[in-house]
Amino acid sequence: MAAPTNSTAPQTGAQAVIASAVDPARRPDVLLRKRRDEGHEISAWWMVGAFVAVSAAVVSLLSWVPGGS
Repeated sequence: MAAPTNSTAPQTGAQAVIASAVDPARRPDVLLRKRRDEGHEISAWWMVGAFVAVSAAVVSLLSWVPGGS
């Protein structure tokens, strides 16, 4: 059973929470997070490639550390 909506009464409960909700991706204190338009999301392969590149860089830099065999 749906409650009748009354535009003159103040919103309470979940309606008030949803109406005043702030998109977490738009908060100024959240760094490096940006909501993109549909179809403009970053490909997961960029993250895979970044992981491989960082891992290769770490391994190559660790090869310069003396004492390894």
